[in-house]
Amino acid sequence: MRRRTLTAAALWGAAALTSLPLPAGADEAWPQKPIRLIVGFAPGGGADALTRIIADGLSKQLGQQVIVDNRPGADGVLAAQATSSAKPDGYTLLMGTNTAMVAAPTLRPTPPYDPFKAFTPISSAGQFSMFLVVPSTLPAKSVNELLALIAAKPGAYNSASSNSASELAMLQLLGDRKVVNARYKGDMQAMTDLLGGQVQMMFTTGTLAPAYVKDGRIRALVTLLPERSELLPDVPTGGELSLGKLTITPWAGFFGPPGMPQALTDRLSRELQNTLQRPEVRKQLAQQGFEGYGMSPEKFREFFRQQYDAFGATVREHNVKFE
Repeated sequence: MRRRTLTAAALWGAAALTSLPLPAGADEAWPQKPIRLIVGFAPGGGADALTRIIADGLSKQLGQQVIVDNRPGADGVLAAQATSSAKPDGYTLLMGTNTAMVAAPTLRPTPPYDPFKAFTPISSAGQFSMFLVVPSTLPAKSVNELLALIAAKPGAYNSASSNSASELAMLQLLGDRKVVNARYKGDMQAMTDLLGGQVQMMFTTGTLAPAYVKDGRIRALVTLLPERSELLPDVPTGGELSLGKLTITPWAGFFGPPGMPQALTDRLSRELQNTLQRPEVRKQLAQQGFEGYGMSPEKFREFFRQQYDAFGATVREHNVKFE
């Protein structure tokens, strides 16, 4: 864990059933061995849980094992780099989030990679639910009450995050209020410290929040979703609270190494889209507060570019910097 102070002056993420030959004259049909699906977060968190649900569904869809490979750290950059350097043969895929694919290349003075050259976009995965939560011991039952506490004692409160997207959402919420942020490798570690009182606020996913809210250990104050979540229907949206500046909506998608053949990319996209439509996958994802939906490679590439450009424009407009 490392600590960092967040500041901002005005701050504001029909399946093809026939075998597809591998490129370069390979004489075997894809897939003929296990597929590795890399995720840039630790086991137990929201991204890991969703990746495992999809991996299991894709295994059934393809009739081949899909192994989840956790590579936590550096905002998902380590996982992304491991994918980018792999062979473009369809056996190494990335569950990429807007943290690694948009935030890291946009916010870092020296971007770790050009996300449009270092990867092959395959399909969207969907959209995460995300909630601002505080421990039930904190005397704040609304966003306004939380902001009032922070304003009364600048620098006295700590926030937790496991990725840049959640940090930016917190920055958007806080404006020029000062809070000390603690960075973690995964949501579960951050939640442990929130429950223990070491930190007082965090944005977390629908994988973790509902159980702790229902047993009274934490309180959810707002969701980043455009509509209320069925998991926590009493939690208002930012729009309902007139928090127009709260615009971060975490998403996830599938990427491969650069240079993947178009036929293989198209086949993978169809298989992933059909996996997301499997009834058991849809049910499990919904239970995690994740809206799963796939896209063609072309539509996903367009969506990815729009997200990247919008994120970068917001960062530049409000001069967002991390100290």
